[in-house]
Amino acid sequence: MFAALDSIWHVGLPFAQTDGFWLPGAATTDPAMDRVFYLILVICSLLFLLVVGLMTFFLVRYRRLPGRKAEKTATQNILLEATWTVIPVVIVGVIFYQGFVAYMRMQTAPPGCYDLRVSARQWAWQFIYPNGHIDDNLHVPAGEPVRLTMTSEDVIHGLWIPALRVKMDVVPGRYTSVWFRADKPGAYDLLCTEYCGDEHSSMLATVEVQTREDYDAWLKDAANYLKTLPPAEAGKLLYKRRGCAQCHSTDGTAGTGPSFLGIFGKSQKMADGRSVIIDDNYIRESILEPQAKIVAGYQPVMSTYKGLVSDDDITALIEFIKSLSKKSPLRAPTHSVDRGEGQGVGK
Repeated sequence: MFAALDSIWHVGLPFAQTDGFWLPGAATTDPAMDRVFYLILVICSLLFLLVVGLMTFFLVRYRRLPGRKAEKTATQNILLEATWTVIPVVIVGVIFYQGFVAYMRMQTAPPGCYDLRVSARQWAWQFIYPNGHIDDNLHVPAGEPVRLTMTSEDVIHGLWIPALRVKMDVVPGRYTSVWFRADKPGAYDLLCTEYCGDEHSSMLATVEVQTREDYDAWLKDAANYLKTLPPAEAGKLLYKRRGCAQCHSTDGTAGTGPSFLGIFGKSQKMADGRSVIIDDNYIRESILEPQAKIVAGYQPVMSTYKGLVSDDDITALIEFIKSLSKKSPLRAPTHSVDRGEGQGVGK
């Protein structure tokens, strides 16, 4: 019976695959969960009309009138009780079956998937591509199955792409995966569905669906941005892509970590009472050993980027921070300034 229902329902309702009133337009030709959603919507709508219709009929038919006596009601009806027990069981069974089929279709990736890795952290996404490039937005080739293998560096997050009907929790300490096929080139929203802290609502990204030719060209250029962009511009990209923007502002506003605006070349007081000049060496140490020096007034919450960034990445970030300084960059002497007892830029 369930197999027959699935073959019939697989055709889908006429409005399930298009831009509709209830759901955003699908960028995939097989949004499995759409059929489940519209099945539940139709069943609930019919039951709502049935209940309200019967309620209205009974209110009119048995309303109190002058001279009418209350009629005796039945105390038991086996057939009626069996009917309203069996019918809901069948409905729940159909919904469960359709939901299970859709879930398994989403979880069982086809052969030859294009594999990408995803790392989530408060409050940013990092998408790791096969050539090692890391981006804060997700780029995928159109018409090809893509599998995301995901993990979190801190707390639980939830990756949701409404247009692709993809939603999966991203859990610290383990890997979860989900696959999809985006058939319509364009830009689509990606957001976090699990509350993960103060900046949860800003944990956004864009899914760029491109033709294979455009995707290959983008990936080649994106991976070479350190060579093709000026160091400060490359550092700005890293600032966004590596999650620095979630804790460090560039407009002077204090966040989880101190602002980068005008910080380079200045003396900064540390939590232990000593002062440190914010120079190249200090920034480098703050990135690789963030717990070594804690800026006064901030908590030691930053994770190390050791093994995640190259020397060229660090140089680009330093140049970007320099470019935000209101005065000429100050290169403090490396032999006399106490820069070993303070803390990093990120705390």
